[in-house]
Amino acid sequence: MNKMITPRLIPALIAVAFSGTASASGFQLLEQNASGLGNAYAGSAAVAENASTIFYNPAGMTELKGISVSVGVNAIRPSFQFTNNASTNPVAMGGGAATGGSGGDAAGSWAPLPNGYMAYQINDKWHIGVGFGAPFGLATEYDENWIGRYHSIKFDIKTYNLNPSVAYKVNEFISIGVGVNWQRIEAEYIKRAVLGPGVSALVTNKLEGDAWGWNVGATIQPRLDTRIGISYRSTIKHKASGDQNFSNGLSSSAKAEVELPDTFILSAVHNLNDRWDLLADASWTGWSSIPKLTIVSGIASDSLNLQFRDTWRFAAGANYKVNDAWKLKMGIAFDQSPVYEAQHRPASLPDNNRTWFSLGLQYAPSKTSTIDVGYSYLKVKSTDVSNDESLAMRGLLSGTYNAHAHIVGMQYSASF
Repeated sequence: MNKMITPRLIPALIAVAFSGTASASGFQLLEQNASGLGNAYAGSAAVAENASTIFYNPAGMTELKGISVSVGVNAIRPSFQFTNNASTNPVAMGGGAATGGSGGDAAGSWAPLPNGYMAYQINDKWHIGVGFGAPFGLATEYDENWIGRYHSIKFDIKTYNLNPSVAYKVNEFISIGVGVNWQRIEAEYIKRAVLGPGVSALVTNKLEGDAWGWNVGATIQPRLDTRIGISYRSTIKHKASGDQNFSNGLSSSAKAEVELPDTFILSAVHNLNDRWDLLADASWTGWSSIPKLTIVSGIASDSLNLQFRDTWRFAAGANYKVNDAWKLKMGIAFDQSPVYEAQHRPASLPDNNRTWFSLGLQYAPSKTSTIDVGYSYLKVKSTDVSNDESLAMRGLLSGTYNAHAHIVGMQYSASF
């Protein structure tokens, strides 16, 4: 398996402060604020209710006054369990029915994903800001002697993203924004590797690197009660390098390349009346930028044929204003998976389509501050795997994954 394939693990459903289990399809982390969690992130590029708009659409900063700050954290608890169905050992290790357990709950435990943003209004036209978060991440870990140990035992990927941005208010109806992204990636991949007929050892790959990307966005306000948001984030191509170490004492340098996907979001928010807001979202992710993942080393190079497809996500939500201090949020979303064939579904990424069910509550202790809390339940479609890409070195991994996730979050936002 490929070291950088760690990103694939998202299906476990993101988590961890900058190391995660993916909540969105693939290993993408949508949870770059908690204020949108209650709406299942419907309207993400159009809402612009606090400084976290820097991530979803930098043009939204023109809706903010003075100095705006927003900080928050989401805690994610995925469950990710495997049931075996005729898996086999690698041919090089004698073949036959695979031995070992089911791997336990590979998704891990509760993990935090923090975020932070600050925006500043220079004048009536210009705004600047900066955001910090983790747009990609995953963490899965099986028991060491599980059935699929030749496919994966542990995958852990962290990203850190710094996003300085600027926005310009063209007129009363249109605003535009642009940002630059510096992103660091750190990954760890552990599995049992076949070194020769009947000979195997645990192999640990640790890689890291950094790269640059960009994002742009616009907001259009055709009516006072309606705002449309459009945003795009570029691909980011990482060239990571590090070490490969074996439990028998062997070691080597290692490297891998992965082009993290670009994303496009079209959002809308409509103020229906004094009480109700309606939100909608359609987003596209270019997962086909990762057709294959390969780790190159002097001892045990490896490759995984992923054949990711591009995906769509659709979300709808609503807000109900109880009074000046309290607002209820709700939302639902359908999230398509980049993995769609059992034979290409890796143990580190048993991803599948999922549905979001979300609720949230916003409290405004003053006219210039808000506290948001949100909750989402992710229902993941039952997932079959029949990965026989390398019967000689990995064996057949055949069975079914059952997965779901709980996400809770809190966000504090204020302006000065």
